[in-house]
Amino acid sequence: MGPVLLLELDDSHGSTLAARVTGAIRQAITGGRLPPGARLPSSRSLATDLGLSRGVVVAAYARLADEGFLVSRPGSATRVSDIYPVPAAPKAVSSPADASGLVAIDLRPGPPDLAAFPRAAWLRAIRSTLSEIADSDLGYVSPWGTDTLRSALAGYLARVRGADVTPETIVVVNGVTQGLTLLVRVLRAAGHRQLAVESPSNAAQRGVLSSHGLSMVDVPVDEDGVDVEALARTHCRAVLVTPAHQFPRGTQLSSERRAALVRWAEDVDGVILEDDYDSDFRYERLPMSSLQGLAPTRVALIGSVSKTLAPGLRLGWVAPPPALVDALRATKRNDDFGGSVIEQHALACLLTSGEYDGHLRMLRRRYRGRRDALLAAVARELPDWPVTGVAAGLHLLIEPPAEVDEAALVRQAAVRGLLIQGTGRMYGTLPPHPGIVLSYARGPVSMFYEGMRRLAEAAGHAVAGAPAIDAGRRRPGHASGTAEDYF
Repeated sequence: MGPVLLLELDDSHGSTLAARVTGAIRQAITGGRLPPGARLPSSRSLATDLGLSRGVVVAAYARLADEGFLVSRPGSATRVSDIYPVPAAPKAVSSPADASGLVAIDLRPGPPDLAAFPRAAWLRAIRSTLSEIADSDLGYVSPWGTDTLRSALAGYLARVRGADVTPETIVVVNGVTQGLTLLVRVLRAAGHRQLAVESPSNAAQRGVLSSHGLSMVDVPVDEDGVDVEALARTHCRAVLVTPAHQFPRGTQLSSERRAALVRWAEDVDGVILEDDYDSDFRYERLPMSSLQGLAPTRVALIGSVSKTLAPGLRLGWVAPPPALVDALRATKRNDDFGGSVIEQHALACLLTSGEYDGHLRMLRRRYRGRRDALLAAVARELPDWPVTGVAAGLHLLIEPPAEVDEAALVRQAAVRGLLIQGTGRMYGTLPPHPGIVLSYARGPVSMFYEGMRRLAEAAGHAVAGAPAIDAGRRRPGHASGTAEDYF
């Protein structure tokens, strides 16, 4: 006999039956009634017990699995994820001694949900590759990628991102960082000495790029994206932008700014580096084609599968302007002899079989549910903190009250086992505007409420004149709140 589960369905969880079942099970998990690893009834058994159709329960289980609450594998029972649920009445942390036993909650931006990696699809792609690849293809291949992958990428980028590319103009790289550093070296060899960057932007990325010989020049960003008029005043001829989903503000470059940016590049004979780091994840926002598709002679499109599959694969691409293709290829050849042939063929198989598209659809559902859960936690625990950047991506940006010191807030949160990232260091030479970046990509969704409760408590100790808990007595293993290792 399978387990029996008592659920009380009411309209506080939603108007549909599936929403009510989902909410009731979620409440049982977060309240501690269903502990980690607990086995749930089969969908058929629970549907019979509740007097519902099986499809309602299947939909509820699927939603909870997408949110990270449940784990379901073919041939085995559905179980509660191996997580630490939020206590029904969380105890306030009043001293470092109490904090020393806390479970760390890491909400810093960085890797995606690695548990969502499509192992079965990847295994099929690897098996297909090994059964079909010729012996000769296992030798040294083009340093700029296999023909198979570059052809698959050209088709995918044209279809999904509106890019104007061919296999001959694509260079396969070991992730976005390598792609950007190769481009910076090419630009320096061509006479560039400065690179304009968005302010705020990824501080770790900024540091890596500046080490390759170009000075970083900060350009402000507002709700419409990078300020093109301010860019023109810098006299730079190259700029790095994140137009689909600006990091960290989460804004999308407006149509007017897109046109203005392309005109700027034409006027100064310049180059736009388009970091397309998480354009695949959008929820309420309509897709917008890449800048590269608007101006292929001016824009280098850079992307990877680090957010959609896993950063450990080290698979990315650059589609530079035609005038830079030969120089980029030569620079890549001087760096290495190329990446893994088998993994490049496997990615090509995912792209051409349609399995990659299906995986992205699953990820959008999964991350949308996680985003909604974090938004609900912020609304309950920090109702007066403005939230932006919610329509796409894998993170939110929240703004603490004016009296809260951002750096102190990050430290006080770390004392309480909450790892977050402030935006202060992301502004470079421009005046910073306080903000906290919260990722909803990883970790148990059930910890979001606890994380926001800890953040609210930390804020009370980050106000000028408030008593502070000694950040030097953090629990071993807690980080300082920066995310340099995450990019």
